[in-house]
Amino acid sequence: MPSTFGFINAKLLFCLLVISILYHSAFVTSKPTGFSLRAVIDDSPESPLYLIENLTIAERLERLINISYARVNYLNLVSSGDAKLVPDNIRIPILRDALYYAVAFTIGSQGHPVKLLMDTGGGLIWTQCLPCTNCFPQKLPIYNPTASTSYATLPCSHPLCNGDRRLYNCEHGRYCVYNAQYGGGASTSGIASTEAFHFFVDEHSTHPFNVIFGCSYDSRDIAFMNTDISGIFGLSFSPDSMASQFSALIQHRFSYCLAPFDDATPRPLILRFGEDIPQLPPQSVGSTQLIASPTSYFFYLGLKDISVAGHRIGFPPSIFQIKPNGLGGFFIDSGALFTHIDADALGGNAYAEVLKVFAAYYGSKYLKQTGASPEGFELCYERPPNFDEFAALTFHFDESVYTVNGQYMHVIAPNFFCVGILKGSSVSVLGAWQQQNKRIIYDGGRGVLEFADENCMNDIA
Repeated sequence: MPSTFGFINAKLLFCLLVISILYHSAFVTSKPTGFSLRAVIDDSPESPLYLIENLTIAERLERLINISYARVNYLNLVSSGDAKLVPDNIRIPILRDALYYAVAFTIGSQGHPVKLLMDTGGGLIWTQCLPCTNCFPQKLPIYNPTASTSYATLPCSHPLCNGDRRLYNCEHGRYCVYNAQYGGGASTSGIASTEAFHFFVDEHSTHPFNVIFGCSYDSRDIAFMNTDISGIFGLSFSPDSMASQFSALIQHRFSYCLAPFDDATPRPLILRFGEDIPQLPPQSVGSTQLIASPTSYFFYLGLKDISVAGHRIGFPPSIFQIKPNGLGGFFIDSGALFTHIDADALGGNAYAEVLKVFAAYYGSKYLKQTGASPEGFELCYERPPNFDEFAALTFHFDESVYTVNGQYMHVIAPNFFCVGILKGSSVSVLGAWQQQNKRIIYDGGRGVLEFADENCMNDIA
């Protein structure tokens, strides 16, 4: 990305985050081996930045497109537990911090407050620590590990710091250190450590969980400077992510259901974990295997082909496979607003082929392309009065198909509409726009993604 703003935008919307605030009084109940998180979306009236009414349709579209491009660019650049959970419940309400979803809780014996930006595409959990070699300005006090009796450095003998599959490196035989690189040139480095993270287990009490995290002393080009946010909260497949460290409790399973974007009054969402995920009727559930990548911990899927308006394109079997260098492939990500189709896939320009079928479909309807398309969308049409014959799109997997309703395949305005697909650069992504009114279940334990149609307006806190 050309600037550090790519990193900030990559996180702005539907990177679902966790908040546990000592003085907060609103909580979400959970089942014995699972828990729920309450998510307030960007344009919700419950958000401190409820500004959607002040934006024109064009401004809203530009904002969403920029966020989606930045997110995918960020993920392209991401390189590829000791915690034991005892209490039956963890109660973590989700709120919004400025332009971000931030996880807020306290750490250490002194109850130091931190807010971390959640990263569904990364694993490392980190916060800035004193004394800083190069720290960005943050509004909350910087955490001082020497003031906490529960802080410890991760020993070099730990599996995350020793062996062929290590994520960190041992320095001078004493310290386990990390150096994380992000999109736009952002980076952070420091000492891998352990600390007590305090989460609510009921309305009045917290419980400490021993969590592996990064104590960062050198963070550069971080775009969320001058906010309360002091670091990152990872939830990927990586062994150091919170999902992996919580795996004993949640079986590495989490789920969400995204309410439609066109709802006039967006409601809070719920990010569910473990046994708190609803049981779906078997006949209504589709599933596909999660594909392992040699270089990253993203949620890759074995996409075989694509249909538009019932027309199956017939892509070569290899076109959506992960390349030997780790690029390519097709993965699902709630942080990318729109679906991206790779224009540089192994078998050709898949993006152009998909848009060609959309163009043929709307050409058969004698619709006129508009010359005032929002930047990023290449295929937009003038919308005749009451036109609603929007083409659906189907992703074909070995085990099942994932069909996106025509309404959710497009960005629809009163006088025009656009095919809601963006050009991918070395990657294809199933974005949040094409996940509306779908129950999505990530089951890392079984290596399966499950999905089903659902009225997500019913899945509210």
